[in-house]
Amino acid sequence: MLDVRRLRILQHLAAYGTVAATADALHLTAPAVSQHLAVLQKEAGTPVVEKHGRTLRLTAAGELLVAHTEVILAELAAAESGLAAMKGGRRGTVRISAFASAARTLVPPLFERLNGTGTDFAPDNGTGAARDLSLRLSVQEPDEALDELHKRSTDLALVHSYTVLPRSVPAAWEQTVLMEEPVLLVLHPDRAGREGLAAGQPADLSRLAHLPWLTPGPETSCYEMIQRACGAAGFVPDIRASSSDFSVLTALAAADAGAVLVPRMALPDHTAPLSLHPLVRPVSRTVFTVSRAGTGKHPDLRAVLDLLHERATALDDRTAGRSDRPR
Repeated sequence: MLDVRRLRILQHLAAYGTVAATADALHLTAPAVSQHLAVLQKEAGTPVVEKHGRTLRLTAAGELLVAHTEVILAELAAAESGLAAMKGGRRGTVRISAFASAARTLVPPLFERLNGTGTDFAPDNGTGAARDLSLRLSVQEPDEALDELHKRSTDLALVHSYTVLPRSVPAAWEQTVLMEEPVLLVLHPDRAGREGLAAGQPADLSRLAHLPWLTPGPETSCYEMIQRACGAAGFVPDIRASSSDFSVLTALAAADAGAVLVPRMALPDHTAPLSLHPLVRPVSRTVFTVSRAGTGKHPDLRAVLDLLHERATALDDRTAGRSDRPR
């Protein structure tokens, strides 16, 4: 009979890639991991890993077992979530991996709420349940956050996708959309005037190919979004500055260094002197959470998801009513 503990080790090997990394993640020694894999192969009656240079890789049988293990672990997580819900206790830690603008805008009010100091949310009806939680936050690009989720190093990935750049997520994982936001063209007001754009007027990118452009670093999906949006408008952007911090890019735009495409939530709180424009051919960003199958009903994670929904709704309502941030 197959042992679930050994199947879990195989699943971690598939996620982490090496015996050493698997051992570190599971707080085991490398020889112990190798021994468990050898026993699992005997239980399976066929090789589940094979040597590939100095590393191990899964055989077809190993890949089959990992696929079934994901289902088994999801069912176990669902059972644990159900038991936790029956007990009614919320005293755990939720690990969140979030991209930078979400970590700056959506997550801090959660810490305030958990500390009893937040003002952006409605009262918790006197239960105090959410405040029994603690959070651990790491700031990561969406691909990295999803990789951490796959490795079980985080509980909740806060990620995004663009209409011009969809993001693939395993079908078995649980996804919850928090908000959709427009991508805006950001210019210095004087440059916008020279281009014949009044404040808030939709911009046609195909008429702006001659502008200098400011973009995030090429390692980010936001960089690829700008490349695709400009490509669809018929040009390759002439990049004059690159930074993965949108506050740097908007500061450069305020100095009339060039144009930048910015998701609404990534705008700094104070946008003057900037001229913001929706696009004639709209590009939008969907912000959503991803958790492993079976974990979404756990009271701890459920509380965090509810708070994120509240914050996203409050943020969307607030920005939608501002004339300098057109929808």
